[in-house]
Amino acid sequence: MSIDNPDVILIGSGIMSANLGAMLKCLDPSLRIQLYEVSAELAQESSNAWNNAGTGHAGICELSYTPDRNSDGTVDVTNAISIFEQFEQSRQFWAYAVSEGMIDTPPEFINPVPHVSFVHGQSQVDFLRARFEAMSSHHFFDEMAFSTDRNEIKQWAPLLVNGRGDTPIAATRMTGGTDVNFGALSRKLIDWMASQDGCGVATNHRVIGLQRTSQGWDVTIKNLKTGQQFTKSAKFVFVGAGGGSLPLLQKSGIPESKGFGGFPIGGQWLVCDNPSIVEQHTAKVYGQPQGEAPTMAVPHLDTRVIDGKKAVLFGPFAAWTTRFLTKSGRLTDLPGSIRLDNVASLLKVGAYNLPLVKYLIGQGLQSMESRMKLLRTFYPEAQTKDWRLVDAGIRVQAIKRQDGEAGIVHYGTEIVTDKDRTIAALLGASPGASVSVSLMLQVIQDCLPERLNRRDGHDRMKKMIPTFDVKLQEPSATELFREVHQRCDHDLQLDRA
Repeated sequence: MSIDNPDVILIGSGIMSANLGAMLKCLDPSLRIQLYEVSAELAQESSNAWNNAGTGHAGICELSYTPDRNSDGTVDVTNAISIFEQFEQSRQFWAYAVSEGMIDTPPEFINPVPHVSFVHGQSQVDFLRARFEAMSSHHFFDEMAFSTDRNEIKQWAPLLVNGRGDTPIAATRMTGGTDVNFGALSRKLIDWMASQDGCGVATNHRVIGLQRTSQGWDVTIKNLKTGQQFTKSAKFVFVGAGGGSLPLLQKSGIPESKGFGGFPIGGQWLVCDNPSIVEQHTAKVYGQPQGEAPTMAVPHLDTRVIDGKKAVLFGPFAAWTTRFLTKSGRLTDLPGSIRLDNVASLLKVGAYNLPLVKYLIGQGLQSMESRMKLLRTFYPEAQTKDWRLVDAGIRVQAIKRQDGEAGIVHYGTEIVTDKDRTIAALLGASPGASVSVSLMLQVIQDCLPERLNRRDGHDRMKKMIPTFDVKLQEPSATELFREVHQRCDHDLQLDRA
């Protein structure tokens, strides 16, 4: 369905557009919102459950968010604290959506799964201990447990210990972690939005043009079923098309898009469905980064609940690709994105990241047995017959000029807006989905502040995200954090036995 005279056009049906559309409609019910999706179904790219880790990234177990020890032996956990606070905002909005009847059946999109960090070797054990000491002193992580005891770690995650030699090991664990099906959540939020007056959702529609006007943007769309092309005008456009965002941002021609490039990285999972193994493992277990591996390829052994079925996934294994999208991408996506304004960035990435490129190519060519070898550093008794290889989607890393230097690969998310705040595009990857509510709140604050600054708008946002205007990480907010966190656990049914 395509509505007339939308105020806002959303491009893409992933978790970013889903959250933004639902938040805007709650913030101002009079807004007319139109969403266009190129695929036949919603949320089939980065938000699809098989195309991401499903980790409710809260900074609990991801060692890449906490650099190695400083010269004094301490570990800087600032980034982990920031990520945790952003994920709290996501939980709050999703809990609000459940409590208000916007979406239902929380176990279809979020489930309680403990988060575990696991290391082996004495130097890494010492690092993890220092990390635990820094994190557990903060009220976000004061329930974190640390152990070097094999029997205790075996109780947490037996696959990690059985069959292992006498190398020192250590683990941290927080029982409050989650597994999230971002695709299911996106579809629930978009279905709710589509049911509201003044909102439309159209699949099989590709945005092929963006033209600035005095009132906002003319957006040219092609109906892929009929071949018909038409134009819709809107005051604000959000480009949340995953790997397709960069080409659309380039089509806009805004000066802020100049210099940006994209570096696509493919991925694969090892998947185990053997019930006797799956039932032994209930945890998301993250290890240390592997050499030249990008942040998104930090290995982890994960419990996943996808469409009601529990499985264990290991990976992801990164791979070289020139596609920007998994389902509708083309081999020409990367070369087609090259412009005079970003060629220097791309060339510099090639020159300064040769080890990364070599790593990605090698990952894509490696044998099943070489993948199993890495798996056995987590699960020593793993047998090849119990595992199969599946694709894990594509992430397009943002490349931009920074501090006068071109060619920096950014493992994170980047929101690009024009000076008039009439268009915003989201580039990049992890921990994007988990912190999507915080990112979309930033878009609202930057581009649609008049809706938020009104008294009624502020009050509505406080209902959606009770701590959106509070620094939850400050010691003075400890009791508020615990109160709101517990209420979200209840609404999201994460406190179920």
